[in-house]
Amino acid sequence: MSILAAKSPCPCDSNATYADCCGKYHSGLAHAETAEKLMRSRYSAFVLRNGEYLTATLAEEKRNGFDGDSIARDETNWTGLEIIDRVAGGILDWSGKVEFIAHFTENGQNHSLHERSNFERRDGKWFYVDGVFPETQTPKINAEPSAVKAGRNDPCPCGSGKKYKKCCG
Repeated sequence: MSILAAKSPCPCDSNATYADCCGKYHSGLAHAETAEKLMRSRYSAFVLRNGEYLTATLAEEKRNGFDGDSIARDETNWTGLEIIDRVAGGILDWSGKVEFIAHFTENGQNHSLHERSNFERRDGKWFYVDGVFPETQTPKINAEPSAVKAGRNDPCPCGSGKKYKKCCG
């Protein structure tokens, strides 16, 4: 797992330092207060190859088959995060949705992962539950969604870069 200096910019593109943003969640000093902060911290965990954090913040019923150790060997170069929309997921909510686009490079090719993620707060902590891939990149969560569930051979919505059936499926 890569370690960032405390004053380095946070990989989640929040304009805060790593220490003041996702670093405090990765270190266990705090828990993400909102669904969006959890989503951002999970993106940063992918950037930093922190499979332990990704496993810990994945809903328990989804952990079977998720190989957090493989994240350290992943060669995906995550290059940026855009938050498109969010619904609920605040400090007083029990569930929330965050729509985002995560940009990455693999094998010299630029790609993006567009997902609408579902989060739940359980015993005071937020967890990633699952997500869907929009058919187009224009609708927002609040719009009439036209989404496709991940098929067995589709990329896993958790962003691991593996096929859904080999990861969270």
